[in-house]
Amino acid sequence: MIEWPLLTITTFLPLVGAFFILTIRGEPLVVAQNSRNVALLTSGATFLVSLLIWANFDPSSAAFQMVDKAAWLPGFNIAYHMGVDGISLFFVLLSTLLTPICILASWESVQTRVKEYMVAFLILETMMVGMFAALDMFLFYTFFEGVLIPMFIIIGVWGGARRVYAAFKLFLYTLLGSVLMLLAMLAMYYQAGTADIPTLLAHQFPAQMQLWLWLAFFASFAVKVPMWPVHTWLPDAHVEAPTGGSAVLAAIMLKLGAYGFIRFSLPILPDASHALSGFMITLSLIAVVYIGLVALVQADMKKLIAYSSIAHMGFVTLGFFIFNAYGIEGALVQMISHGFVSAAMFLCVGVMYDRMHTRMIADYGGVANTMPKFAAFMMLFAMANCGLPATSGFVGEFMVIMGAMKANFWLAFLAATTLIFGAGYTLWMYKRVIFGAVANDHVGKLQDIGGREFLVLALLAAAVLWMGVYPAAFTEIMHASVNDLLKHVAVSKL
Repeated sequence: MIEWPLLTITTFLPLVGAFFILTIRGEPLVVAQNSRNVALLTSGATFLVSLLIWANFDPSSAAFQMVDKAAWLPGFNIAYHMGVDGISLFFVLLSTLLTPICILASWESVQTRVKEYMVAFLILETMMVGMFAALDMFLFYTFFEGVLIPMFIIIGVWGGARRVYAAFKLFLYTLLGSVLMLLAMLAMYYQAGTADIPTLLAHQFPAQMQLWLWLAFFASFAVKVPMWPVHTWLPDAHVEAPTGGSAVLAAIMLKLGAYGFIRFSLPILPDASHALSGFMITLSLIAVVYIGLVALVQADMKKLIAYSSIAHMGFVTLGFFIFNAYGIEGALVQMISHGFVSAAMFLCVGVMYDRMHTRMIADYGGVANTMPKFAAFMMLFAMANCGLPATSGFVGEFMVIMGAMKANFWLAFLAATTLIFGAGYTLWMYKRVIFGAVANDHVGKLQDIGGREFLVLALLAAAVLWMGVYPAAFTEIMHASVNDLLKHVAVSKL
């Protein structure tokens, strides 16, 4: 067992790279290239360190592992406390994997303020990893809200024509919920006398207090997921964000709210979670069915994939609140799979946008004739988005449907409609963009993907297929932690 503080190194190593990039001086082109190189090297090294966490993780234990703890605010009993369990481990790995992939994807598409862009991305990585590993409530809040700052900058500076509008909409939507969550955390702190999450898991909050705390957390987590009807910031953010920003927004940032539900709402506030489970299931099914229909009518590829993400995250919250192992493990697998697939779909759109400078479906047609390698990759990711067996998209959806079937047949039936709607909007988009005769001269002049783009898409394709063919590599590590979670939420005392 390695005794190094692996989690702390993984969390803060990107900041070292960011500070180093800030010191780079010279000609603009040299600074830009060196900034890219340092960002890629740093994020790659961070991913390799995170693999050591996985290699040293004991899947038979439900306890938090790789724990790093130090005094932070000792007078207030608030500590720097980090650790991972079978639930959070893969989200740390997902964050460290997607960051170098998104940096590679932005290699040529970002040409202005490259130095600042790379710094923002490395800071974002630190905040994402820290949030998934934080075991102190206020440390969690610091990282949870810190994620918003670099993403706000990435959208607001390197986004599209309406980037400022989209960035401020993202900020304002999350602001109110975040204030309510902070108030809830303060109430929990004064009631329990601690901000330590493992300690709070053993604390029994009064039933009436749980309801108010749960609603305050819901105000923040629901926006971050995002759940219907507080989802409208997401399509705008995706459309205006640069390609790398869209990929990390879909792959990681949408998981922050869902992770909050499973780290706070379910185990710490179990009575309120049971009492409000019907409310959560209803909102989740609306996201699956209604948002799936909304995706069908989108003319912009990024908007279509953004609405698809909302529908898939509805599946995640549904799985959490049916309170069985199939549902929760399926939701966790769906979160990881969605990280791979949604990032890949946005990166595919970015490949076409870099060549055509348009995201409108009507501007394409017959892309397979000029970009056959790209078309093959996009076909795989489209199939995974539909939930095709042997892809990662199938595993999580199937497990959640199985869990829903144990709870109620009609619940499973409505959840399963995502397979129909997902196939409808994804394959219809793919047909219109990729198949058929070459639509115009612009499509006819397209160049197929190069080595860098091939590497980016191949890494995600390997992840999608690996998870689809051998999901046990993921689920076996989750079992102990999910079973421990179910012990906390098994019985409602309301």
